[in-house]
Amino acid sequence: MAADLMEIDDSLYSRQRYVLGDSAMHQMAQSSVFLSGMGGLGVEIAKNIVLAGVKAVTLHDTKQCETWDLGSNFFIHKEDVVSQRRRVEAVSPRVAELNPYVHVDTCSSALDDNTDLSFLRKYQCVILTEARLSLQKRVNEFCHSQQPPIRDSPGVVTCMDNQPHGLQTGQSVVFREVSGMMELNSTARQVSVLSPHSFAIGDTSQLQPYAHGGFFVLVKTPKTYKFETMEQQLCDPQVLTPDFSKPEAPLQIHAAMLALDTFQEQHSRLPNIGCLQDAEALLKLTEETPVNTELVRCLSRTARGTLPPLAAAVGGVASQEVLKAITGKFAPLQQWLYLDAIEVVRPLQSLSAEDFFPRGDRYDGLRACIGESMCLELHKLRVFMVGCGAIGCEMLKNFALLGVGLTKSSGEVCITDPDLIEKSNLNRQFLFRPHHIQKPKSTTAAEATHDINPDLQVDAHLNKVCPATENIYSDSFFTSLNLVVTALDNVEARRYVDSRCVSNQRPLLDSGTMGTKGHTEIIVPNLTESYNSHRDPPEEEIPFCTLKSFPSVIEHTIQWARDKFENAFVHKPSMYSSFWQTHSSAEVVLQRMQAGESLEGSFQVIKLLSRRPSQWEQCVTIARLKFEKYFKRKALQLLHSFPLDTRLKDGSLFWQSPKRPPAPIDFDLNDSLILSDVKIPEYKPSEKCIETDETAKKPDQMKMPVSSEEEREAIIQLEQAIATDRGLQMTPLQFEKDDDSNGHLDFVTSASSLRARMYSIEPADRLKTKRIAGKIIPAIATATAAVAGLVRTSHLTKKSIALLTFFALQMSPVPYPHHRTLLLMHRFDIFTMQYSNRSMASFPRNNIYFSIWDCWTIFGHEDFTLSDFMNAVREKYGIEPTMVVHGVKMLYVPVMPGHSKRLKLTMQKLIKPSVDRRYVDLTVSFAPEADGDEDLPGPPVRYYFSPDGETP
Repeated sequence: MAADLMEIDDSLYSRQRYVLGDSAMHQMAQSSVFLSGMGGLGVEIAKNIVLAGVKAVTLHDTKQCETWDLGSNFFIHKEDVVSQRRRVEAVSPRVAELNPYVHVDTCSSALDDNTDLSFLRKYQCVILTEARLSLQKRVNEFCHSQQPPIRDSPGVVTCMDNQPHGLQTGQSVVFREVSGMMELNSTARQVSVLSPHSFAIGDTSQLQPYAHGGFFVLVKTPKTYKFETMEQQLCDPQVLTPDFSKPEAPLQIHAAMLALDTFQEQHSRLPNIGCLQDAEALLKLTEETPVNTELVRCLSRTARGTLPPLAAAVGGVASQEVLKAITGKFAPLQQWLYLDAIEVVRPLQSLSAEDFFPRGDRYDGLRACIGESMCLELHKLRVFMVGCGAIGCEMLKNFALLGVGLTKSSGEVCITDPDLIEKSNLNRQFLFRPHHIQKPKSTTAAEATHDINPDLQVDAHLNKVCPATENIYSDSFFTSLNLVVTALDNVEARRYVDSRCVSNQRPLLDSGTMGTKGHTEIIVPNLTESYNSHRDPPEEEIPFCTLKSFPSVIEHTIQWARDKFENAFVHKPSMYSSFWQTHSSAEVVLQRMQAGESLEGSFQVIKLLSRRPSQWEQCVTIARLKFEKYFKRKALQLLHSFPLDTRLKDGSLFWQSPKRPPAPIDFDLNDSLILSDVKIPEYKPSEKCIETDETAKKPDQMKMPVSSEEEREAIIQLEQAIATDRGLQMTPLQFEKDDDSNGHLDFVTSASSLRARMYSIEPADRLKTKRIAGKIIPAIATATAAVAGLVRTSHLTKKSIALLTFFALQMSPVPYPHHRTLLLMHRFDIFTMQYSNRSMASFPRNNIYFSIWDCWTIFGHEDFTLSDFMNAVREKYGIEPTMVVHGVKMLYVPVMPGHSKRLKLTMQKLIKPSVDRRYVDLTVSFAPEADGDEDLPGPPVRYYFSPDGETP
């Protein structure tokens, strides 16, 4: 962000702008932040706020780089430890690389109880990590003392067509275009929610009778939040409860952390790892406040340790609170947030104390939390991650810090992503730099991850994971894995990967973000539901008649403009090119048409050819004719068919909300919407062309060639062009939203704005048009970092020891409540964990049940018939099969003609497997218990083509 010029680099910040808005972005560009502590948590916060785009950040730290830091600080390298560099010196240039618009300073002066804090006045936000409580209280008092303070962390309305209003009681809305009850227009009313589709707005009895129509807009009213000082809050804390299964945990952790600070005050150190005396001393400090003794002992043992994913999660949340404080955007968290992952360490209490002692390597911080044996299991893991975007980069960083998939332990992290790096990615995909633009995401991410931890084995692919690549990502590939991770922005791709995990019994970690919201989901074989077990409601498509004639909101006009773009620049050129791939000779085409033969697509192709412009003046003429057609004649035609006073059979007006009557637009060269500074990449107007504005005003004086003779001449010209390789070709232009020089977005914005004016709809600016037309998902680095950390941390809380090793040990899971799904909403004061749904079992018959994770098996042979298959299913599972389907191919459906004859055919002949195919998964349905009931679906039946399951 160019802070001095107050310009926003949309190519870098476009996704974030949709989350924060320009006002907040400008506010950030004028804000300076002081951040103390360059440990694992501090560097996470530094990364996130620099990516976000504040004006300046001062990084403060007084410590030297140690081997211990390599396990938690991804910007400290081994050579920094060897050369004994200061942490802040090592981290600063690598943080600065993340965003050229952010000025990064360093400070290594002492910051303690004797430091003069007046230097903090120049900062809009102060962040402390790794600071003693006494210093926190002192800095907090100083910040509160500043002016302005330095920030720390009725009538019933019913929506048409049962559309949800999305409001909350207490919010205010403004009405417009209400007919009848005119007094409501342009006035704000407070809302009282009655249902998802209706709300009350107070007394309307004195207003005129309501007629029809109307829109409402949410009014965002500022709200002032007041925070008590830390001193006041220490004794009576206001805590959030992220996990409602442990409502007592936040206050318990609060008391334990205060005791830990007192311990440091008394002993000038943290409790030693595995020291029982220190644990008892810490426990004694909590005597006045009853605290769970297990929690205190756990804190004592792990106080020196670092769990990198937890640092990422807390760092993401803290960074978002910084942005809230600087910009005043979104509600802050009030006032304490404690996250714990005690389920990670609880099962490890039986291990010897030596298992947690340091060994002088980068994993000592992690080892203090989970022990040496668990670290070794992490090193051996084989992980497959699909997608190397924002979440993927964060996940790879966490893998590197945890030591997941080390070469020396025969572990591996396999990643794949077919995309190339774009400038807009740099705002949140922190492994990438400007010199990486247009390089593959996967290989670049692999190299950057290797820089964090050179011992990692990362295998980078450029493939999609889809049916077309099943020869690469085969069943044997999936079964060799310990864990699958999706870092995708595509629901269909997620569903496909999920289905492969279910069929191959592999655990899956899924996560996603949209703006300030995020979620993680842990899918465990034979225990939880899968990703495909639940589906969001399908996205409603805009009715064709609405787009064509009756738009009512800006989304309709933007979609209409996108459709016009697709038709003119994608569909027609594609059809044209396809035609000439089939018919290579233009002369033969003409001869066949003259002979009366009908050639599919020939009329459209000849029309395109005959009207293809060859000069700039013709382009202007076409544009002028299109304007007349779309923005004037269309309106006149509609109003002729449906005059403004048209009434329906019930007597109501035809033109009433949501239908808006169009108003014809007269062509005016002085209108900025009609003639604007749009970049035209293909045609460069000459001086003569610029002087032909009068021609553009009078389209009737310019006629395009439409006679049969001219069409014949056009085809002959095309034939000559092909023969001489002059290339009169049409190339489809795929809509590219992020290239400002191609004119694509200019076309959509202008066409949408003109149509919006025609229907009296408030137009959208270029930024909003880009988001809607490009179907851009708003994104911000802070949410991505928090979610990636949470998916790792929540995963580590799911399955006791087996979960700690990402299912490598395949041990029995802990009781069900430890499997949690997380929901994070930075925008609101929401941060919750909920339990994953247990995998549900189906009961087609008494004493026979199955879940989505079950797969029945039948072993056949070369002469095994369909009849043999059905008999085998009947004998082995005690259920009468009635239908057999392979993918989309119906192998046996009794009501289908000729299917009874298939019972004698071999499975080999029916399925026609490839030479190396060992088995196929078939969908089998079963007879109902009573006549008239529908057939019952069963689990997948895996049919092996040979008795031993090997390749036949």
